[in-house]
Amino acid sequence: MGLKIHQEKIDAAAGEQLVSLCPFGAISYDGTLSINSSCRLCKMCAREGPAGAITWEEEGPAAECDKAAWRGVAVFAEQRWGKVHPVSLELVGKAQQLAAVTGHPVYALLIGSQVRPAARELLEYGVDKVFVYDDPRLSDFLIGPYANAFTDFITHVHPSSILVGATSLGRSLAPKVAARMRAGLTADCTMLEMKENTDLVQIRPAFGGNIMAQIVTPNARPQFCTVRYKIFSAPQRTEVKGEVVEMQLEEAGFASRTEVLNVLRKPSNKDISDAEIIVAVGRGLKSRDDLELIRAFAEQIGAQLACTRPLIEAGWFDPRQQIGLSGRTVKPKVIVTVGISGAVQFTAGMNSSDLIIAINTDRSAPIFDVAHYGFVGDLYEILPRLLERIKEGIYV
Repeated sequence: MGLKIHQEKIDAAAGEQLVSLCPFGAISYDGTLSINSSCRLCKMCAREGPAGAITWEEEGPAAECDKAAWRGVAVFAEQRWGKVHPVSLELVGKAQQLAAVTGHPVYALLIGSQVRPAARELLEYGVDKVFVYDDPRLSDFLIGPYANAFTDFITHVHPSSILVGATSLGRSLAPKVAARMRAGLTADCTMLEMKENTDLVQIRPAFGGNIMAQIVTPNARPQFCTVRYKIFSAPQRTEVKGEVVEMQLEEAGFASRTEVLNVLRKPSNKDISDAEIIVAVGRGLKSRDDLELIRAFAEQIGAQLACTRPLIEAGWFDPRQQIGLSGRTVKPKVIVTVGISGAVQFTAGMNSSDLIIAINTDRSAPIFDVAHYGFVGDLYEILPRLLERIKEGIYV
């Protein structure tokens, strides 16, 4: 939909009238009428301007997609140095659940060099077919060749839905491929559901986490979405029944404007996404000096420290320690939240934890809605007493 200019109906007088009508100064006339990016689509020019000079055109209904021509739920299996990223295994598990609704197969797309062992691993997790682009020129991630291989896979296989991990690589690659296929993409989904007609319901937080948006693209295939690490669970290894399909990319597909001169491996740091026990602290902490109490408690129970966004903004923590929509998603066996009210932005990043223990002075704090156990009270009174009991070997 939009404004359509009918130049044949616009003379100098009509042009001047339309210029004066626009409250945003978006219309100009120099023998030809034009509307620039300042236009706010208020439609005043169409309603009150010379009849027929500018009209508001509604788009016709979108063409229906031949859904029968698209079959399968595919996972982009991200790998680094031959090792499959854990988020890809989690997506395989979710893809199996989605495919069970429609009776479709589960595919995995693997791009890289010397990745056949990784393909075998994917088969052990129940993938029906692993499509492999294995070439030395794909050893390093280059957006051009990887997007070309991805597009080639879609063109030949026609998967109905494609799940991509919301890693730095996945967030770079998925939008480019989706744009090439003229398909939509929903980023950072927290839930996925499949309809029997193969429409994928992509659910994600919106408006700062205040609502959960359900996004469906019934007239476009394939359906793209990205999902963060630790949202879903990886399946158990099983008997291999699938197969590896070798794919070939045409020579032109390897062309790239970028050249990798050297690759330096970053030293591995502990990531809170992989932690089994976490102590997360929020604005209930009064002073940065009081972090020593939190650290002592975390050390005593073998936990990693994490926090909410305000403490990142205060400079008390490294951004990689933040939990929430704008931070990391975690799924530990145990998480203890200290002085955290439990806003949606935070709980969306940790509510899948196996055991949630909350400490807060406000008994009506939202964190208690997701917590399995709660302490209502002052953290400065509760933590020292817990520490004392732990040191004495008393855990009940």
